[in-house]
Amino acid sequence: MSQPNYIPDDAPFTAEQRQWLNNLVGNFISDLTSGRGLTGQGSAPAIPVTILIGSQTGNSESLGKKLSKAMAKLNFNPEVIDMASYEKEKLPSEQNVLIITSTYGDGEPPDNAADLHEWILSDAAPSLEGVNFSVLALGDTEYPDFCKCGIEFDTRFEQLGATRIYDRVDCDVDFDEPFALWRDGVMDALGGSQAAVAPAFEEPTEDGYSKKNPFRADVLQNYNLNTDDSERQTQHVEISLDGSGIEYEVGDALGVLPQNDVALVDEILENLPFKPTEEVPLPGGGEATLREALIEHYDIRNLNKKFIESWQARSGSPFLRSLVEADSKEAYEDFCWGRELIDLITDHPADFEDAEEFVAVLKKLQPRLYSIASSPNANPGEVHLTVGVVRYNSHYRNRGGVCSTFLSDRVNGVQPGVFVHSNKAFRLPENGETPVIMVGPGTGIAPFRAFLQERKVSGAKGGNWLFFGNPYESKDFLYKDELEELQKEGVLTKLDTAFSRDQAEKVYVQHRMLEQGAELWKWLSEDKASFYVCGDASRMAKDVDAALHKVAEQHGKLSEEEAAEFVKTLKKEKRYCRDVY
Repeated sequence: MSQPNYIPDDAPFTAEQRQWLNNLVGNFISDLTSGRGLTGQGSAPAIPVTILIGSQTGNSESLGKKLSKAMAKLNFNPEVIDMASYEKEKLPSEQNVLIITSTYGDGEPPDNAADLHEWILSDAAPSLEGVNFSVLALGDTEYPDFCKCGIEFDTRFEQLGATRIYDRVDCDVDFDEPFALWRDGVMDALGGSQAAVAPAFEEPTEDGYSKKNPFRADVLQNYNLNTDDSERQTQHVEISLDGSGIEYEVGDALGVLPQNDVALVDEILENLPFKPTEEVPLPGGGEATLREALIEHYDIRNLNKKFIESWQARSGSPFLRSLVEADSKEAYEDFCWGRELIDLITDHPADFEDAEEFVAVLKKLQPRLYSIASSPNANPGEVHLTVGVVRYNSHYRNRGGVCSTFLSDRVNGVQPGVFVHSNKAFRLPENGETPVIMVGPGTGIAPFRAFLQERKVSGAKGGNWLFFGNPYESKDFLYKDELEELQKEGVLTKLDTAFSRDQAEKVYVQHRMLEQGAELWKWLSEDKASFYVCGDASRMAKDVDAALHKVAEQHGKLSEEEAAEFVKTLKKEKRYCRDVY
């Protein structure tokens, strides 16, 4: 039976608002006639909902809290639980489970989700018949294993007999709208239309500066930490937060909104039949000239399967047609690597009716997150970054990272938009007596520079041990003078370096860990040190993790299984924290 139309069609509301008001009035009338009272919740018991969070950088956690607040205003009893602390034995007896999880690295689960993920995929996982579930998966389409962790949870729950109450939603980096659709969908499925429509008009607004409202900041200093003859370029960037009211903690990240290379944008425009001054819509609303939109608002660098499919539909390219029809993950990856929008425009031209249709196929230019390299207590009103500049040549073109080259080459005279991204999973121990072990090769040193500054200012008595690595000591020893001064002052207790190319056999930070295994084990087992890792997720972090297991086996006299359990315990106790990318 259709919903009666209580609100006239000519009332001064949008279609969405009229629908919401019709539902509201209809529910109000239904509640009165059924005897449930004005809220509709007078006698109905609250619906229990367990929200399981798998989060590496805090996005999933933030969405879980938003969902919980929305549900708590209605007839739900939500509980948000970090997957690392969830008692998995309870899972078969749960009524309603909502999973919000990200994916990082090579399709891996977040650290706090790893144990539950491994268990649910194993033969030990129990039947989940009688459990209702839905999954919100966070990911990034720039990576081949997009939303893999969420997909695996979703598939496995169904295999174990659980009932999917709402289809999984896979979110790209812009997750606000997909999250809202999923939120309303699951609440509708669990509690009826009354639950689904109310939050749409109660979306909390963000105070201060954020991803949607970045602070336009002045760049105070910007210089290369490597020597001129190094193969690497690492920029130390100091940004003023004066007048912003922005606060951050060590361990947090700074979001930076970059601008595209003007020369590249102009080359794109030269190969398109549109006027640079033509007005086009922007991803977040409003309009700008096509040239301005391509410089500041649209991604002109990254290609992926979805983009290729959209482009091919407007292109007469036989190659792209064969690529789409083959639907091979490996072929897509091979084609997209090292190519950008300009390559499609010049090599596989497509027909667009106008500039508006052209920008409609482009993704929004996303901010980049950088681990903050400063303590706010040591550098009030400032935030420092350690930025590895990406440059390479592919398909006869010089290319580079959008944001790293922006900060290195194009930021002069520009106030980049910035905001703080909180990372509560990467915090110093509350007790200053606790020793900390930090493993941060290359730009992974950034948060540990902040850690050391903070430990110095706060007068923390616990020991500080840093493992740092890079190719050459003479060219690539980032913050050498600062670290040596901290050693003299007694703030940096131990410094172990691994300069991989200063000898015939390459040496990395994991090798230094194994060399120092006996003392490393003492710090971890007897002194209860916290262990931190920052840097490359695909190789370094895995090698460091393997070395940590080996240290536990060799110097703790543990079996392979016992060592694995020891490392899991470190994670559960928040003594093993990773900021990896």
